[in-house]
Amino acid sequence: MRLSRRAALEAGCLSTLSLALPNLWNGQIRASEAASSLTGFGRAKRCILLFMWGGPSQLDTWDMKPNASDEIRGEFKPISTTVPGLQISEHFPRLSKLAHKYAVIRSLTHDDPAHLSSAHHILTGAYAPKRFSDADPPSSKDFPHLGSVLAKETNSQGGVPPFVMMPWIVSHPAAPGGKAPGQHAGWLGRGFDPFLVGDPNQPSFHVPGCSLPADLPGERLESRRSLLSKLDQAGSIEGPAEWSDLTNRAVQLILSPETKHAFDLNQESDAVRERYGRNTHGQCVLLARRLIESGVSLVTVNWHDDGQNFWDTHGNNFIQLRDRLMPTSDQAFSALLEDLDQRNLLDDTLVVWVGEFGRRPHITRNVAGREHWSRCYSAVMAGGGIRGGTVFGASDRIAAYPSQNPVTPGDFAATMYHALGIAADTELHDRQNIPKQLYQGKPILPLFG
Repeated sequence: MRLSRRAALEAGCLSTLSLALPNLWNGQIRASEAASSLTGFGRAKRCILLFMWGGPSQLDTWDMKPNASDEIRGEFKPISTTVPGLQISEHFPRLSKLAHKYAVIRSLTHDDPAHLSSAHHILTGAYAPKRFSDADPPSSKDFPHLGSVLAKETNSQGGVPPFVMMPWIVSHPAAPGGKAPGQHAGWLGRGFDPFLVGDPNQPSFHVPGCSLPADLPGERLESRRSLLSKLDQAGSIEGPAEWSDLTNRAVQLILSPETKHAFDLNQESDAVRERYGRNTHGQCVLLARRLIESGVSLVTVNWHDDGQNFWDTHGNNFIQLRDRLMPTSDQAFSALLEDLDQRNLLDDTLVVWVGEFGRRPHITRNVAGREHWSRCYSAVMAGGGIRGGTVFGASDRIAAYPSQNPVTPGDFAATMYHALGIAADTELHDRQNIPKQLYQGKPILPLFG
């Protein structure tokens, strides 16, 4: 008698694993000799992506225009940094002292002012199935998130999931489509979706899928896994070959004390937790550091749902940036860079700070806000072979359009893939086994050195 895999699961063989473990661990990085000879290729072994959902204003953060007119430059003043000639906002005081550790890109550009479809573009490096749209949610047609690509192309370590996302799947209450596309594995298949973790700043925080039900001891789970493995070896279970690897890795995740330790922020001192900030974003960034130390390939920290407008500052732009957004980001990002550096991890950990677009240079005076603007905005990269203390690209006199070296989201994603050792000629196959070119742009090689 031949059992289907579903029947085997229903019989009790590892059925608990299907509840919260969509990730698949397999594959190897493919890198040609030509790619490996390029500057910076493969220097990064892991990545932390800080996604500033909503669209931070480039003029009030990384690309200030103090000589522009009042209706452009706004209320904030630039301050000097540790890099001669590089100035950033006064509300990034901690980051100003670490400018020699990161590179600022001031010429990111695309033509899509919609939150949802532009989020897909920056998180995947490819256009959304439907551009210029806030009405289209995630679908199986989406290009895979960078983390999903790494989940397929790399080996995670110690039983941990390869791709973790926290503290939520970003969505927008005013967008008809709700959740943004491009946050999952899309046409790669759900086996490479992110392992979603909630808010680690909550007292009740726990991670689903990392513990067993009270009535299922580890010994019984292990015996069920062993039985399933024997049935598989005997050819008694039908299904895709990668299922065995998935179940074995899933058991590792549930039973591994190292995994539980990685997710336990109580292992950090109060001083460290305070340094990152006792808030959702700060504790997410701290947890991201713990996870990459434990073998996770990519952690995405999405700016959290705080019941306000994220970085989408149509109104009260300066108050929101000054009081709510920039201090929290400044504290967590700077603590992360310092921590990684002190632990000798920054050199091979890529850290990225970016939003889906920027803000319109002209201030909307009646509400003191800035509208969506995708034609020119800023991002930051650090570690993983990136040359700190550099600025790539430039904007015009009001930060409306690139004046030098425009960078597309495809170029931005290609730069990340290059740093992480995934070659430019990499092809991925969708669920119909149709080959698709991964790179949708060219890596920014001058960033490496």
